[in-house]
Amino acid sequence: MPKFNKLIIALFLVAINIIEAWACTSAIIGADLNPYGRPLLWKNRDTSNIDNKIEYVPAKDGNYSYVALFNANDSLLNEAWMGMNEYGFAVMNTASYNLKDDNVPEKDMDKEGIVMTRALQICKTVNDFANLLDTLPRPLGVEANFGVIDAYGKGAFFETNNHSYIRRNLEDEKDHIMIRTNYSHYGRPDEGYGFIREKNAEKLLAPYMEKKGVTPEVLTECVSRSFYHDLLKKDFAVSGDNWVIDQDFIPRYKSTATIVIEGVKPLEPKEEIDPDKITSEYIMWTGLGYPPCSEVMGVFCSEDGVNEDLKGDKITGRSKQGDIVKGRRDEVFPFKMGNGDKYIDITRLFNDEGTGYVQLLVPKNLETYQKIRQLRDGK
Repeated sequence: MPKFNKLIIALFLVAINIIEAWACTSAIIGADLNPYGRPLLWKNRDTSNIDNKIEYVPAKDGNYSYVALFNANDSLLNEAWMGMNEYGFAVMNTASYNLKDDNVPEKDMDKEGIVMTRALQICKTVNDFANLLDTLPRPLGVEANFGVIDAYGKGAFFETNNHSYIRRNLEDEKDHIMIRTNYSHYGRPDEGYGFIREKNAEKLLAPYMEKKGVTPEVLTECVSRSFYHDLLKKDFAVSGDNWVIDQDFIPRYKSTATIVIEGVKPLEPKEEIDPDKITSEYIMWTGLGYPPCSEVMGVFCSEDGVNEDLKGDKITGRSKQGDIVKGRRDEVFPFKMGNGDKYIDITRLFNDEGTGYVQLLVPKNLETYQKIRQLRDGK
């Protein structure tokens, strides 16, 4: 094979790996679509940083306290990839691939986690986040869809590049729901990634939207564990196949978490935000690791609000729960040679005996939801 052709193939494979490294599926759901009257912020995280952790960061030097998802090797907690603070501001992102319109070098990009950390430190509202983006020095070092909600029930996506952003408010959307994957709706047409994953999410959420029954468990237990493929109009969880190619499903080999932040019933416009109310009612429902194999735990924005199994080890930075789920994922992708990480043994997740990981974990997770919700709501 000519050297030039080899170079082209190598560059193509590198591009594919970059796309896989920074891909997510996300949604903002209005309070009126949730039976508990609370807005939701959801992210199914895909990243090559396979080891993740959840940490609480106390208030310091005028910054607010917050809890967030971090990469395991982020010992200084510089880059939050989804989180919420004591005033009810919550933020997440998905990488976009149709917004960048400059020649800012790659070494100066990928600063989304830094931006979100700063937002958690100083923002109370969606408007505060807009002000932050307006005042940060250019270039921002980002190409992303930032999703945010606040205690007033407001939500918005900010489709953001190095120099500008387009804001879309949740209240302006017909159905009060917004879904984003790895392209921006107001970026360059037909560029980017995640078109099928977005359609998958729309299809899976539609029946719950009709009944105004979109709950956190619908997102973590249904959408993030689904192997429905909208282009093929096929659900591979019940297809009868043993081996399934890992392509364009919402959960992917590089999925490292499914997280839903469930807010409070929206405050009145002039009502003061009470941090005590926020820290007792905001819940960051967290399934750490490959979502089909994850156990969901409730996380609160307080010193004792993070389960020890979600926190990073003092030496390795890895979480106990992350390591457990990573081991389960290796059983789901048991073929180790060549492109082995592209082949799912679907019987490890769903089987006739009812012993697949999805079949065993979903009932357990639903019990967790019920218990924590009873404690929060007192009923």
